[in-house]
Amino acid sequence: MHSGGSRAERDRAMLERIEVRESRIHGKGVFARRRLRKGQKVGCFEGEQTRRNGTYVLWLIDSDGNEIGIRGRNALRFLNHGRPANTEFRDAELYAIRNVQPGAELLIDYGEAYTS
Repeated sequence: MHSGGSRAERDRAMLERIEVRESRIHGKGVFARRRLRKGQKVGCFEGEQTRRNGTYVLWLIDSDGNEIGIRGRNALRFLNHGRPANTEFRDAELYAIRNVQPGAELLIDYGEAYTS
């Protein structure tokens, strides 16, 4: 689900683009350190596979239509829900879906099943 370098190297590269800090939405959030352009890869959600739902679990659908849960272990586990979202996952990789200015919080849409 990810490519290139060790996890530490991937995290370092990602943390040049984003940072985790307190969010006005909820707890901690992920914020742009520098401008992210529409279509730019932000990073990869990494962690162990799980069958249990919980805090920091990202659910994906594999090529066979099976649900796969990943219990987040990197900064992307702090992404908050917001509409309109400015990022989205394509598999476990996060991409900007519009230009994001430095200091702006990165938001994903948790989907219709999410209730705040």
